[in-house]
Amino acid sequence: MENNNNKIPVFELAGQGVWKVKGTGKNYVSGIVPKTITQTRKDIKEWLSAQQLATAAENAKRYPLYNLYAEIQKDLHLRSQINNRMLKSLSRAFVIKDKNGKIDQELTDLLNNQNWVYGINKAILETVYNGHSLVELNYENEKLTTTLIPRQNVDPVNGLIFFDYTDDGKKIEYRKQKEYGSWLMEFGDNKDLGLLNGCVPHVLFKRFSQSCWSELAEIYGVPPRVMKTNTQDKVMVNRAKQMMTDMGSAAWFIIDDSESFEFAKGVTTNGDVYKNLITLCNNEMSMGISGAVVGQDTANGSNAKETASISIVQDLVDSDLTLLEQHWNTTVIPGLVLLGIIPEGVSFGFDPTEDLTELWKMTVQAANFFEVNPTWVKTKFGIEVVGAKKAEPANKLSLSIEDGFFV
Repeated sequence: MENNNNKIPVFELAGQGVWKVKGTGKNYVSGIVPKTITQTRKDIKEWLSAQQLATAAENAKRYPLYNLYAEIQKDLHLRSQINNRMLKSLSRAFVIKDKNGKIDQELTDLLNNQNWVYGINKAILETVYNGHSLVELNYENEKLTTTLIPRQNVDPVNGLIFFDYTDDGKKIEYRKQKEYGSWLMEFGDNKDLGLLNGCVPHVLFKRFSQSCWSELAEIYGVPPRVMKTNTQDKVMVNRAKQMMTDMGSAAWFIIDDSESFEFAKGVTTNGDVYKNLITLCNNEMSMGISGAVVGQDTANGSNAKETASISIVQDLVDSDLTLLEQHWNTTVIPGLVLLGIIPEGVSFGFDPTEDLTELWKMTVQAANFFEVNPTWVKTKFGIEVVGAKKAEPANKLSLSIEDGFFV
């Protein structure tokens, strides 16, 4: 391998070095002050306040809203919807083409197996949900790494990084730094707050419903115990306390024998009102992230509905793949070329998605009239073809009296 004091080899393809310029950026992430996100109960008022602060015309702050985003993503239904959509794109293998439009298989295989490439793709796709991503590349321990600069510390409208998002004095204009466009890569819309903004109220309402349902189960599932006694007699009260304590863990209280207790009469329910609200919130989040409710409405579902819903999800995944292509070809590849990581003139893309079910039907039909290449069948469907099947004789199992079937 060629020695060069100004460059460090990162990859080597077919004997020709692909280099990264020696040195790194300023490592902005290391200067950011870590903050603890409060775990107090969130409500709609807090969301409206955070949303207003994030969209303020002057001195806008996004950290309250992004802290709220981090909190609502603990909801497993929301998390599953995001993962279902993102992982379909992250699991797709991409191709790198040279300036002549031919696939550079060696560079394609290499980049498909790099952790930092996965990090860039994840940051790009997260802009759909968060609106914006600012990624920093670094070269550490002879490896290229990618780190997402915390969104709470970034003001994409004015191009600022706050090292302490509660201190306006500690900031830099990242778009004016020499690392911008190479070590620092920016993705998304500066003013977009992402799909998660619309999911916030549904997660909060869902948590409220779950909390109320839990209280209902506690009260009516294990009702409190009541003891009447002469509360003026301390000996009797102490004895009553001991009795109630020894009887179990259900809530209890003691009242005077001249007092009475009863539950306030409300709407008679076994929890359906809470269950319906939770279902509504889940469906709304599914519609926002996946564009459809897939596989959840078992009471009113049908094969036609599920097929249509899956098709809608696939349309969104195809849109995400287009987003990856656009950001790679306009932002990532020019930055990597500046760093010397990949050669000039290459492009990023995905092969068209094939419907293997329909392709198999066509293959079976074609096999009745034409010879099908076994190697192609194995590559496309994973079926090991050893040769053509021999036809069984039509009269192989036919028996007659002459053959001695009857004796």
